[in-house]
Amino acid sequence: MTATFIPFSELARGLRMIGQQELLPRFEANIAVDYKADGSVITEADHAVDARVRTLLREHGQPEPVLSEEQARAEQAQVLESAPAFWLVDPLDGTSNFAGGMPFFAISIARIEGDRVTHGATYDPVRDELFAATEDTAFELNGAAPPAAARPPVPELGRAIALVDYKRLDAPLARELASHAPFRSQRNLGACALEWAWLAAGRADLYLHGGQAPWDSAAGGLMLARAGGAMCSLTGGPVFGRSLAKRSAVAARSGALLGDWRAWLAPWLAPREDAS
Repeated sequence: MTATFIPFSELARGLRMIGQQELLPRFEANIAVDYKADGSVITEADHAVDARVRTLLREHGQPEPVLSEEQARAEQAQVLESAPAFWLVDPLDGTSNFAGGMPFFAISIARIEGDRVTHGATYDPVRDELFAATEDTAFELNGAAPPAAARPPVPELGRAIALVDYKRLDAPLARELASHAPFRSQRNLGACALEWAWLAAGRADLYLHGGQAPWDSAAGGLMLARAGGAMCSLTGGPVFGRSLAKRSAVAARSGALLGDWRAWLAPWLAPREDAS
């Protein structure tokens, strides 16, 4: 199946209905919280959205398999190894925020064909914001160009707002960023897919994360690329890969700004491989 036959705008709008029906009623409703083997949080909302997204894809004639964050790892690996194309789904990005009552969470989906991300959408039900892009169309927020994206990228690091997750960074780099950051200000939303969407929308200028799963970066990386941004891993490779291995992410709203960001980071990067 080619991108021509994918009703992606309809699929993306379907995420809005799912978010409003499955996430908002459960948010701050004192639902039960459980924990995965790796210690990460999971709730009934994760499972409910996962099931609804699978149904949504079937109803829109999408026969390709799904690789979801909520699948067993063996099932995820089978999709990666056997499917030429598949849908990558994060039913609830920012589950810890959701469970704790912090209003930063989203649903994110992306279509993968070979090693390419062809479609991506992220829906934030709290702010009713639907971010979407395809490899052939512009990045949109609720069907139009985001207003903040019209502003040109800042010309230098000292004026930038950065989205930085310190948790997975090497300690020397984290300490340097905390005490002598090259940017103006820093934020961390605790929801990777939402952070990528906000970066693409022009709400931040820089991004840094020490290790993300493929469903964290796939949709948002495509959005940033379509919005004119640039990205790579800490070692200079691609951020997204057809693998379950976690990859670091360094990104900016422009290629020039990314170059400056990487130059500042370079002395603090000991030879390393991306996290596995």
